[in-house]
Amino acid sequence: MRITRRTWLGAFLAGALGAATAFVPVAAKAQDVTVFAAASLKDALDAVNAQWQADAKHKAVISYAASSALAKQIESGAPADIFISADLDWMDYLAERKLIRPETRSTLLGNRLVLVAPKDSAVQLTIGPDFGLAETLGGGRLAMADVKAVPAGKYGQAALQKLGVWSSVQGKVAQAENVRATLALVSRGEAPLGIVYQTDAAADPGVRIVGTFPADSHPPILYPVAVLAGSEKPEAQAFVDYLRSPAAKPLFEKQGFTVLAQ
Repeated sequence: MRITRRTWLGAFLAGALGAATAFVPVAAKAQDVTVFAAASLKDALDAVNAQWQADAKHKAVISYAASSALAKQIESGAPADIFISADLDWMDYLAERKLIRPETRSTLLGNRLVLVAPKDSAVQLTIGPDFGLAETLGGGRLAMADVKAVPAGKYGQAALQKLGVWSSVQGKVAQAENVRATLALVSRGEAPLGIVYQTDAAADPGVRIVGTFPADSHPPILYPVAVLAGSEKPEAQAFVDYLRSPAAKPLFEKQGFTVLAQ
């Protein structure tokens, strides 16, 4: 059969229309949601995400790191849809730069601050004013997250200052990039003691809790969540709503978090 220009053009248009028709359902599919979340949320948030995928048939791709590092990445234009911080300061930092949707912001969770030791350690300490932290460390190091930027480190420094022992241990601190890295230093026996969140300690069988810091020794440990201003995905708000739902509550509580937003 001789292919005329008219025949070729008709075939081309038919193919193009067919391709366009085939493309529509793909474009209409729900998109993955990108979440930037504090490292201490990993176990709980992974469990919530798995249940959300089963219930809603959507998926969140979650990047975990220190809240400070994530906030700076968002400020630099990193493509994310949701931010969950381990303190109010870094969420405020993004809010001041108009990088979140303020109407989507809420305080999701609460946590506690604890002193941990390797699981086989015989260390005994009662946390209180002027407690013997420096003497117990001896020649060892106190593992903490970066006290200048990372929420867990800032909470820890505040607690030690309030209890009057910061000056005695300041020169013995081994600072890590985030709270999970701090936890690893203790779990591997590289530091005899460390300050982490209660939920982190519960997630690592390589450590044991020596004591819990008094709630009034540091600012409240709060986890705010918000949709980022640059997100155009309706699934982002749907995931935030799921985090606040009764379905997610027991998964957070199982890891030791206090659920605040319902």
